[in-house]
Amino acid sequence: MTTRGPELRLATAADLDAIWAIESAVFGAEAWSRASMREELTADHRHYLALTDESGAVRGYAGLLVVGQEGDIQTIAVDPGLRGAGHGRALMEALLAEAGRRGVREVFLEVRADNPVARGLYEQLGFVEIGIRPRYYQPEGIDAIVMRLLLAPAAENTHERGNR
Repeated sequence: MTTRGPELRLATAADLDAIWAIESAVFGAEAWSRASMREELTADHRHYLALTDESGAVRGYAGLLVVGQEGDIQTIAVDPGLRGAGHGRALMEALLAEAGRRGVREVFLEVRADNPVARGLYEQLGFVEIGIRPRYYQPEGIDAIVMRLLLAPAAENTHERGNR
């Protein structure tokens, strides 16, 4: 018998309880409110993914906001018990692929200045630091590092390059 590993799927409002439980566990005092999370899952211009385990339970999530040619990684979290296995990278890569499909040219995100693991992942994915938002994360007053990734225009995708 083959056991399937974690999978990614579109998140829906039906996932709110599970997503908010992870949000609360991961972000503590900085967690978005349940109402804010519900709004994120159902708002226009959003694309949310759920990371599910072999039983179908939500074990992580990530969200993208797209307006015009700009995208913003709204949030990303993985159940602490699954960290270090590449699931955050898989979520980010899926969001970036969706951003590309939607014609996004620049993707932005904020990351806590005291989170070197996340910063390292974003740098590996090609994000570069473009600024600092002092005391952005409350109530602790931790600075946010603002990062940006430039995406290639859709006209430069692989199949068109092969025809030149």
